[in-house]
Amino acid sequence: MNDREILTSYVYKMVVALMQNGVEDVVISPGSRSTPLAYAFASTKSLSIYRQVDERSAAYFALGIAKAKAKPVVLLCTSGTAAANYYPAIVEAKYARVPLIIITADRPHELREVGAPQAINQISLYGERVKWSAEFPIPDEANVTLPYVERHIARGVSIATSAPLGPVHFNVPFREPLLIDFQEELEAPTFRNSYVGQIMPSQAAKDDLTAIINQTKRGFIIVGELALGTDLKLMWSFIRKVKWPVLVESLSNLRANIPEDCEQYLISTYDALLKNTSFKQQVVADTVIRFGAQPVSKFLTNFLIETLPTNYIVIDEDPMFRDSAAVSTHFIHGTIGEWISELNIDTSEFSGEYLLQWRKSEEIAVKHILSYPTLEHDEGAAVRYLIENLPSGSDLFVSSSMPIRDIDTFLVPTDKDIQVFANRGANGIDGVMSTAIGFSQARKNRDMYLLIGDLALLHDVNALIATRYQPCKINIIVFNNDGGGIFSYLAQSTVKEYYEDLFGTPTALQFADVAKMYEMEYIQIKDFHEIDKLLEPQNNPLRLIEIFTNRQENVISHRNLWQRIHGELEQ
Repeated sequence: MNDREILTSYVYKMVVALMQNGVEDVVISPGSRSTPLAYAFASTKSLSIYRQVDERSAAYFALGIAKAKAKPVVLLCTSGTAAANYYPAIVEAKYARVPLIIITADRPHELREVGAPQAINQISLYGERVKWSAEFPIPDEANVTLPYVERHIARGVSIATSAPLGPVHFNVPFREPLLIDFQEELEAPTFRNSYVGQIMPSQAAKDDLTAIINQTKRGFIIVGELALGTDLKLMWSFIRKVKWPVLVESLSNLRANIPEDCEQYLISTYDALLKNTSFKQQVVADTVIRFGAQPVSKFLTNFLIETLPTNYIVIDEDPMFRDSAAVSTHFIHGTIGEWISELNIDTSEFSGEYLLQWRKSEEIAVKHILSYPTLEHDEGAAVRYLIENLPSGSDLFVSSSMPIRDIDTFLVPTDKDIQVFANRGANGIDGVMSTAIGFSQARKNRDMYLLIGDLALLHDVNALIATRYQPCKINIIVFNNDGGGIFSYLAQSTVKEYYEDLFGTPTALQFADVAKMYEMEYIQIKDFHEIDKLLEPQNNPLRLIEIFTNRQENVISHRNLWQRIHGELEQ
């Protein structure tokens, strides 16, 4: 074979192996060194190909697709700093447990570290932020090369899709020339399949968990953001059996589309309730069981640290289980499966008064949250209006910082089908819009709304470039309070001399021209009395709604809500 035939066979072997192992989607950024693989991917009609010229945004875009589908997504870029721009999204994928397959094209070995252009050391470029990294061989005629490539891809995808899910990295060097012969029919793979199993707790772990539950008089369950692909029916089954208060974070997606026989156990307002000292004293628990990530609420974390439950059981698919408060007493290694609904549970020892205390307090808090827009006209009121009026079957992607906290406060249990998602692996505000746009690509049968602040939008405005290369449909709702709103709630706000320069960071920028540049429908809301514009019929698949708010007013209004709740709790 000549060099072109060797290269053709090599890249199509990679494509076939990726497809054989479950890859359906590829996000490509343009570049010369990645040309052979870009051609091979683009010419394979059974793959969905997405384009984004900004690699940093492209990586978050791929992250969004992978979050939505709970399946591995391939990222492809050229060599040099292009690969380095993937890093923030890879960090998020690592800590959010999202399966990305990162392929960085590279210069051949003889052009590394000798001053060649666009050549950096890409071997182990992402360090411990990926689950596994492999350097591929230069395409050649050796009998071992293609079997090596095929099985390394099987290994990599298996690693990315085994619990805990996460990113893997393939570094692939190519020599020039970079052109290939396009193939319409692909050769069948020699490696047939890879089967990744679920993690089942040991019988001893299940027996211990059952004994603790059956002996508990006062306990509650925490459900944070769950692993991708978790079957929520299993969680509902467990809740029915245990019959304890269940503190459900908005990202658990257990606050919406609730079975009627489970609603009585759900506690959505725990963050507001646990700000109250006397309430905390009344609900000290013997046992706490947590599924998923630690929730956003700092007051819940502080409550666990202050009260130190006798049993604090973390159930996690990763042996490096998450326990930032360092209060756990038991860890059970397992994915959420049928086993949680098969436990032999007897809750006759459990205190009905304890559940009643949580329920009565939840009802008080919910009442004040529902009436909030009639009393306050801040960002929280807009969030509550949005939640009340979102059509069933909607996805709501939420930025970190204040938007996710407002969703956690104002999303109370509803029978509507609304699902909430966010980037909470590393809790950053970067890449939020790119992730949401990618997420919307994988769930086109549902309406997509993004709730974001002005600084987070500015941080990722290049995300909108992707809308020029593939059809996108999304409603972007930006709260423009001219700066970093969350810092107004923190101690930094008391140091007036430096607050605005270092934390408030106002830009005086507005987004009408951004919407115009990308041919988006633009709606401006400057007063809460115009809030009904928020959900006007959409005339354009791309819509940007800019709501102007005031940071200080937000703080005062939120604190008024907490005072109203606390006042009635004290009574």
